[in-house]
Amino acid sequence: MLNMHTTVDINKRLYSLDFMRGLIMMLLALESTDIFKVFFLASKDHFFETIFIQFQHHPWHGMRFWDLIQPGFMFIAGTAMAYSMQNQQQKNIPKKEITLKTIKRSGWLFFWGVLCYAVKDTGLSFELWNVLTQLSFTMLVAYFIFEWQIKSQIIACIALLILTDLLYRYTNVPGYNLGFTNHFNFGNYIDMLLMNKTSRGGWVAINCIPTSVHTIAGALIGKLLLNASGQKDKMKKMILSGLGLLLIGYTLDILEINPIIKRIATSAFTLVSLGWCILFFAAIYYFIDIKQNKKILFLRILSLNSIFIYLFFETAGGGWLNPYVKKFAFGLLNSFTGSETFIALFGCTLIFLIEWGLCYFLYKKKIFFKL
Repeated sequence: MLNMHTTVDINKRLYSLDFMRGLIMMLLALESTDIFKVFFLASKDHFFETIFIQFQHHPWHGMRFWDLIQPGFMFIAGTAMAYSMQNQQQKNIPKKEITLKTIKRSGWLFFWGVLCYAVKDTGLSFELWNVLTQLSFTMLVAYFIFEWQIKSQIIACIALLILTDLLYRYTNVPGYNLGFTNHFNFGNYIDMLLMNKTSRGGWVAINCIPTSVHTIAGALIGKLLLNASGQKDKMKKMILSGLGLLLIGYTLDILEINPIIKRIATSAFTLVSLGWCILFFAAIYYFIDIKQNKKILFLRILSLNSIFIYLFFETAGGGWLNPYVKKFAFGLLNSFTGSETFIALFGCTLIFLIEWGLCYFLYKKKIFFKL
């Protein structure tokens, strides 16, 4: 366990964690309204197309900004775990109780992850590709090695990445033995076994294996920040770690040893995305927690009810609120303007403001939903 005599005050809130969680939830909420898609279509064949295409996943080999959102989500879950563990240990909560609580939370994440995507136009569906089902696995992995020495955890991360690489390269399943080829890889084979189908987008359930590295690394960063060492030392370690991961990941891709592919979370992608996550977190940690610039912490409104708002826009939002508000926007503005883009942007913005208002209401009432 963490040594309580060599750690910082657990009651001192890590505001950069709140900001990063809130930023990710804001981007996901905006994406659920289709606002990025509207901007992208409106900027077609113009300079801004190169900007708004970054808010779409890369089709296969390569990486865009939007490919960093899920790794960031996994990463901050690990950082939050470190703070939660330290808090529970300081309250002398028995290890058995902490373990049962963690398993229960993972179970709820899995349940909601399956339920969110269970109802399709064609009927009921069972899917394991979304962030909540993936997180339910990575949280358990990170938890059960949480007390290992740092070197041992790093070795475990390397082992997970090597295992992933070997599975794609050397499993010889007929029809699914084409390495890193979309729809014909080992991950697709496992999906057929688990769900009797594959993802049209090329996502695979065994992404949870390499993605566990994001959550483990997040927990390690959390431990680093809880340590009583100086802030400069913490910044140095985060920056060097981030740059080192970028160097290794991009080198693997450039030398064609391992490609950067988000949809199957290759080792190169996992390393590069983790490197960017650590560097971004280091930047906001410096700006918010060290320099005490807290004016941008309005994002805490979404951060404090992150699971709730995610479940909302993935269920009631997408199924009812979004189409209702978009029809309302069309009916309200169609007589005044013929711009489909303006009407669409108005509708998307209105949806987001309603969701923000809902979170603000819960915040003011001090209602916080947690799993």
